Amino acid sequence: MSYRKVNYEDVDRVSGAMHFLREPLDSEQVGVTIAKCEPGWIGQQHDHEDNGHEEIYVLVEGQATVVIDGAEVAMQQGDALWIDPTATRQIRNDDAESTFVLVSAPELVSESAEGSERWSLTGFQG
Repeated sequence: MSYRKVNYEDVDRVSGAMHFLREPLDSEQVGVTIAKCEPGWIGQQHDHEDNGHEEIYVLVEGQATVVIDGAEVAMQQGDALWIDPTATRQIRNDDAESTFVLVSAPELVSESAEGSERWSLTGFQG
């Protein structure tokens, strides 16, 4: 089959907010999470240094704060935020419910006889 479909509301929440969709969609490279955060919800502080996953957080509803390496980044509805794999990050929800779409994928590295080099994503549309 050339596609897979799932409704995130049919996927159990983890940590009171996160609907992890990679496994239900059987995705090999891209992780997608819907985070429906209640007022005052605080996510787990973490990084992705061990797996090299960069992330993009898109706030589709509400407002919230994402703390990246100790710096508070205010997020408004419609904002998108790229986060380096080595950066520590944590979502801190404000006084109203917010909804994020979180997308993660590994760094693209080309292995060659001379060693590894990063692939350019110039012109890539995803």
